[in-house]
Amino acid sequence: MNSKVQTLKYLLADFFSAALAWLVFFIFRKVNYDPFFSSWKEISIEDPNLFYGITLIPLGWVAFYFFLGSYKSVYRKSRVKEMGITLLSSIIGVSILFFLVVIDDFVHSYKELYEYALALFVLHFSITAFARLTLTTLMVRNIHSGAIGFRTIIIGGNGKATSTYLEIVNQFISSGNQFVGFLNVTNNKENKLSKYLPYLGSYTQVQQIIETERVEEVIIAIDPSEHDKIKEILTRLQYTKVIIKIIPDMYDIMLGSVKMTAIFQAPLIQIYPDILPHWQVVIKRGMDVLFSVLAIVFLSPLYIFTALGVYFTSKGPIFYSQVRIGLNGKPFKMLKFRTMYEDAEKGGPQLSSTYDPRITHFGRFMRKVRLDEIPQFFTVIKGDMSLVGYRPERQYFIDQIVEKAPHYNLLLKIKPGITSWGQVKYGYAENVDEMIERLRYDILYLENMSIAVDLKIMFYTLFIVVMGRGK
Repeated sequence: MNSKVQTLKYLLADFFSAALAWLVFFIFRKVNYDPFFSSWKEISIEDPNLFYGITLIPLGWVAFYFFLGSYKSVYRKSRVKEMGITLLSSIIGVSILFFLVVIDDFVHSYKELYEYALALFVLHFSITAFARLTLTTLMVRNIHSGAIGFRTIIIGGNGKATSTYLEIVNQFISSGNQFVGFLNVTNNKENKLSKYLPYLGSYTQVQQIIETERVEEVIIAIDPSEHDKIKEILTRLQYTKVIIKIIPDMYDIMLGSVKMTAIFQAPLIQIYPDILPHWQVVIKRGMDVLFSVLAIVFLSPLYIFTALGVYFTSKGPIFYSQVRIGLNGKPFKMLKFRTMYEDAEKGGPQLSSTYDPRITHFGRFMRKVRLDEIPQFFTVIKGDMSLVGYRPERQYFIDQIVEKAPHYNLLLKIKPGITSWGQVKYGYAENVDEMIERLRYDILYLENMSIAVDLKIMFYTLFIVVMGRGK
């Protein structure tokens, strides 16, 4: 499948739909409401606003759709959801366009303005919806017929895996899964599924097999006796971009974890690689940059005060740079104001404690009100960190955490942050066990990420700083 070609089809369809809608709307206004209208030539050739409208406005619509994430995962679209998204985006986009462009037009009454707005909405929505529905219907038919498919592997090789495979391949309407093989969970070399699919190896090799086989979906269908492996399997899938589907049990169904995506397909719990909708990703990054720039500008006196405090209260550099692990396990340098004496870790990596003798007197004050963290706004602008995420750690400590809590690696799917839910609820950790205790708050954040949650965490962080309750 060529997703770039399919994306281009949607992009061009949206562009020309918006251009056609604006052209018809432009003519509608001129013919019906412009008292100075005299000829079609005046509309088409002599009015430069028509040319600007059918070029710039469609570009604006395409940018708006990109912001909403309409061009991501184009082969995963459903017709019902597509119509709902098109309706909502048309309402929002037409409202913005109406107040930016149309409202300044000459009108005889408010009734004409309402008619303008209704006409623009009906034209834009109907033309765009028709074009999108046509493209999506053709794509869905190709998936259901098996002409388009998603390369899929099954993790599990016995009863559950075999019954799941047979249910999927014998569906009344194809879900588009093109199975390339299966991975085993146990050391047992006798697998029921090997009768139908090639054996690719152990689940411990899943990342390598996903890459070599160009896998797009992973279905976890392990037997009840193997359920203790689910956490490890999910941890191994953390860095991949595949869609993960898990066979639910009756407990999951009763809790409402199983969401139907199609009437004729097998009921599966779906885990998508994107944690946030695309529009929230864009807003989150915009907030990071905007708030960081404002913080650097307005906190500049504090930067000077803190730098002088560090310089005059202890020997050594003003700033302290340390390698931490960030998004997708990538190392980066985190910058802080130095709070410890020089050579504080000459005996090896150590975590700080409440009465740590390595911390300077001024350093204790900085930590209490988080002044040591403010240079990290530059790291946020650079893109290695976010305002809200999880506190990044060194590889030395991550290795120790993962031995006891392998699900820590799930955090590496997002950027670390200056502040975090764990930092607000728990504070600094003084040992690995406390890091693991704080981890549950960070995992909770990962499962509930949203712009609203970020704003709430930033508010409580500010409250802690003002009240001097930092730990």
